[in-house]
Amino acid sequence: MNLEAFLHNLHYDIDKTKPPDLVVDWEDGPLAYKLYRGLQVAPLSSEVPLTLDGGEAPVKPDLRHMGHFLWYIFGLTHFSQSVPTSNSMVQNMGLLQLYRRFVPSGGALYPNELYIYLKLEDLPEGVYHYDVAHHRLVLLRKGNFDAYVARALGNRCDVSACFGTVFVSTLFWKNFFKYNNFSYRLQGLDAGTLIGQLLEVAKRFGFSSGTYFQFLDRAVNDLLGISEQEESVYAVIPLSAESAIQWFAGWNEEERECSATELCRELPKVKHDYYVRSRKVKEFPLLIKMNEASLLEWLRPIRQISKEKIVDCEDLAVALPQVKRLSYDLAAISRKRFSPDGDFIMAKISQEQLAYLLQEATASFRYRNDLDEAHENPVSRVSLYVCLYNVEGFPDGAYRYDSTAHTLRRIRQGDHRLKLQQGMPSDNVNLSQVPLCFHVAGDKGHLTTDLGYRGYRIQQMEAGMLVQRLLLAASAIGMGGHPLLGFDAKLCDEIYKMTSQGITSLIQIPVGPYRHCPRLIGGLHV
Repeated sequence: MNLEAFLHNLHYDIDKTKPPDLVVDWEDGPLAYKLYRGLQVAPLSSEVPLTLDGGEAPVKPDLRHMGHFLWYIFGLTHFSQSVPTSNSMVQNMGLLQLYRRFVPSGGALYPNELYIYLKLEDLPEGVYHYDVAHHRLVLLRKGNFDAYVARALGNRCDVSACFGTVFVSTLFWKNFFKYNNFSYRLQGLDAGTLIGQLLEVAKRFGFSSGTYFQFLDRAVNDLLGISEQEESVYAVIPLSAESAIQWFAGWNEEERECSATELCRELPKVKHDYYVRSRKVKEFPLLIKMNEASLLEWLRPIRQISKEKIVDCEDLAVALPQVKRLSYDLAAISRKRFSPDGDFIMAKISQEQLAYLLQEATASFRYRNDLDEAHENPVSRVSLYVCLYNVEGFPDGAYRYDSTAHTLRRIRQGDHRLKLQQGMPSDNVNLSQVPLCFHVAGDKGHLTTDLGYRGYRIQQMEAGMLVQRLLLAASAIGMGGHPLLGFDAKLCDEIYKMTSQGITSLIQIPVGPYRHCPRLIGGLHV
């Protein structure tokens, strides 16, 4: 299968991404975390703060702070037991037991891993892996790698002014075992929700950050000692305790000629032993081919990505109430975040609730990145659309949110819940009980014209980042949201009249009030 056809099927014909006779071997499934063996470790404090209100003055980070920081991003936060629904893919497994984190993940499989290059006074300088299962750091390479990381980023970041650099990777097998080739779409979205949480937690700790999607992949992977046949880094995020550093310097003509292959020669190869539990790891040649097509051997400037495409709307534009930004304890909201299945309950939504939800999701989404660089008016590459039902003062219909004007612009009137339900291959969510059904939309070509095949995974990551902000905002006002990829993108595009506009629905998120489902849950915060 060629890559263009693969991307089309990932989005519009999901069944073609998986063998029709696929049987998931649950007994031989991998762990949801990577376990390195035989390496030096640094335990992290389990006495994490129970509140993250933000507003504190930036502190000089140490190992204790880094433990708190990493736990709130990706640590094991609670253990739950529940009985799968009758239509679940895991209905024959009996009691469903899961270790959860503060970010959502398709099937709770968490295909991403966190690595971090740290320079702290109470820790040897070097590159570490965050061992989620034991809440500790595992030393992969000892030493100072400022110059190496800076060159891998095209010398656009003052790495020497940063106390740490986070690498978000994807370990392919961790969700391929269940979703087969469809896992490629999930991996980008999961990486995005993780990055979204990371950036929000960084704000609460007073850390400045910049997100780099363009870097010399093989050089970065070599630094971590990971094989691109199994795992690859998707994003690099330097962190600083200083607010005024140069994040995205102009491209240097000299450094533009530095290739990933040349940079890799500067470090000795390392290979570490790690455990995934699976006795048999199946091959995933299409994922490897897609990843190889996305790698950058050279760093070159890209043209500024075109402005957001806008769907033609009806005359009706409804201004939302002017509301202040939400102020909330991120720790409490993260603990409270819940993805209802059949647990949504219909209730009238006020205009103020809708205004808070939309404004907070889009305002908190703004972030420094190397695609926008230093542009004062960065391009919004993903945007929010929503089908409303039973919202105070709003006719039922499909709308686009104009964040600049804080206005909802109606695209098509009417109640679209039944049509959206018919577009779902599974009935795990009853949309008749959902007042707000959001869709994150983006370029139909998945940014491949501007960024090549790398554009697809960047678009999925940005969609995931916006989804995480929407989920946090929903939790802050007492609602739940359930990200879904089991939906008919063509049908949704038709509802929003996107088909001829060059944009498409990337992910569906029903949001609304819910009742607590029957499950046992225990916190793992101490």
